[in-house]
Amino acid sequence: MTNTNTIYYCFHPSPVGKLLLLVKNNALIGIEFEKEQHPIQAAWQQSDTQPVLLATKMALDRYFNGEKEHFSNIPLAPQGTPFQQQVWQALLAIPYGQFSSYSALAQQIGNPKAVRAVGGAVGRNPISIIIPCHRILAKNSALTGFGGGLPAKRYLLQQENIAYLDRGIEYVKEKQQRY
Repeated sequence: MTNTNTIYYCFHPSPVGKLLLLVKNNALIGIEFEKEQHPIQAAWQQSDTQPVLLATKMALDRYFNGEKEHFSNIPLAPQGTPFQQQVWQALLAIPYGQFSSYSALAQQIGNPKAVRAVGGAVGRNPISIIIPCHRILAKNSALTGFGGGLPAKRYLLQQENIAYLDRGIEYVKEKQQRY
């Protein structure tokens, strides 16, 4: 029996490093890259059998095996402000193998002057890969910062055959406590 108020977690190996998967109320609330993982909290419960964690691991395996995975069977519950939620919904609309820019995303949500705020919301995306923030590039298709590190972003873009301009800059931000 799954307690819906508990945060369940597991680690999942991937080509971009060990991912931390987090579930609460039977919905995925986080996928974190090694470089940005929060410390495991005492109240969290490790599980290899929680249904959403199992479904997420299988979907990620399909994705990393080169299948055009859309993650549509994974219930998502990212925690954030209404503006962040709006940006994350817009990210979900970017199809596999395609990309967008911060300015295009700002246009899409009807707030064309909010490019920096959109960038901030993209950077706070708690469900990496499934909410595809890796599909956001600069206007000139240049690689931009990524919480999991640019090597991970490069891998994900190459996985989906998305062409990009690589400026060779690496940046990983510090992660703030979210849960």
